[in-house]
Amino acid sequence: MSRLDLFGDEFVRDPYPWLDALRADAPVHQDPGTGLWLVSRYDDIRRVLLDPAVFHPDNAQDAVTPLPVGVLRVLARAGFRLPPSLANNGTDSHHGLRRVVTRFFNAQRVAAAVPVIERIADELLDAAQRRLEATGSCDLFEVYAQILPCRVLMELLGIDGVDPATLIRWSDASLELFWGRPALERQLELAALVGEFNQWLTATVSAAPARPGSFVEALSRHRLPDGRPLDVGTAVGVCFFAFIAGQSTTGQLISTTLHRALTEPGLWSRAADEQGFPEAWVEEVLRREPPVTTWRRVAAEPVTLSGVDVPAGAQLLLMLMGSGSDPEVFDAPDQMCPHRANARHHLSFGVGRHRCPGASLARTEAAVALRVAARRLPHARITPGDERPPILGLLSFRAPLQVRVAAP
Repeated sequence: MSRLDLFGDEFVRDPYPWLDALRADAPVHQDPGTGLWLVSRYDDIRRVLLDPAVFHPDNAQDAVTPLPVGVLRVLARAGFRLPPSLANNGTDSHHGLRRVVTRFFNAQRVAAAVPVIERIADELLDAAQRRLEATGSCDLFEVYAQILPCRVLMELLGIDGVDPATLIRWSDASLELFWGRPALERQLELAALVGEFNQWLTATVSAAPARPGSFVEALSRHRLPDGRPLDVGTAVGVCFFAFIAGQSTTGQLISTTLHRALTEPGLWSRAADEQGFPEAWVEEVLRREPPVTTWRRVAAEPVTLSGVDVPAGAQLLLMLMGSGSDPEVFDAPDQMCPHRANARHHLSFGVGRHRCPGASLARTEAAVALRVAARRLPHARITPGDERPPILGLLSFRAPLQVRVAAP
């Protein structure tokens, strides 16, 4: 096996041999390329996530590739900053901010959103069917998987004043800039888009009055622990994280769910007809091939993990994707087994105080997206030659960037 490169094509295409080797032989390993300490065993990752006093979230949204002065200037001119808000917030303001977010994604709201998800899915698949009839092929990632969660999020949170394609472009640029390894010229392009995103968010948060019942209105009414209103910068930081997590990562989950179902014999028809199967399939995808593959923490003090001494200040990279294949927790982890008894024990949404507040919505959207697509396109099949699509290969995000299907 060649030297591990977290951004390399070999690792992005098939990370499992490296993840298995790390878990077995080097469960806590400092990666020379990034300086990050890779933590790959399930029990260690769970321990880190459940102990925010020792393992701080401060670095969760830091740029993996250092941002040079020119890029920082572009962001500064747009007023961009990322104060502690949600994923990167270890302060006492976190609980209240999280409560605002979870109120929009609780079980009752998610259940009520199912007809909305189904309606938007049907609208998008109408266009997909027309394209299939006209050209004989269609990319379900482009016309369905990435657009569905964006439109759903906009309806649920009361987002307007921007079209879905623009919000997707801004969100994808943010992921690439902060979790990718782009060259300088590309960094400058991405920074300009992130700056546009920030300026739109700032204008949206600052507008008065906010749309009644919207996410922005809820943030405007929120008070910090000391009684002060939430400042604009922190409100923008909350929106920045929630909008990206609520649509980009969910779109990645839907893309993986569809692609894996289309490439496994017999699964597409089961997704259409078998009660509870889409939900079970989504859970296995989350365990084995989650869209959020890693997450970061900082060791606040010296600590020992799996017998390895980790110094204070160490930047940890938690290998969430590998933890779902830990044979100490999951039997036959390399096999996709819908209805696996302990499937929900995976850590793909995190655990503890920073567990993803949109987990229920993401699960529901992916299951509905699969069920509706399998029913509307019962004879769809991956276009010959497209079984191995291009893969998004950022530090913490991975998914097929193409799900091209052909008409029978």
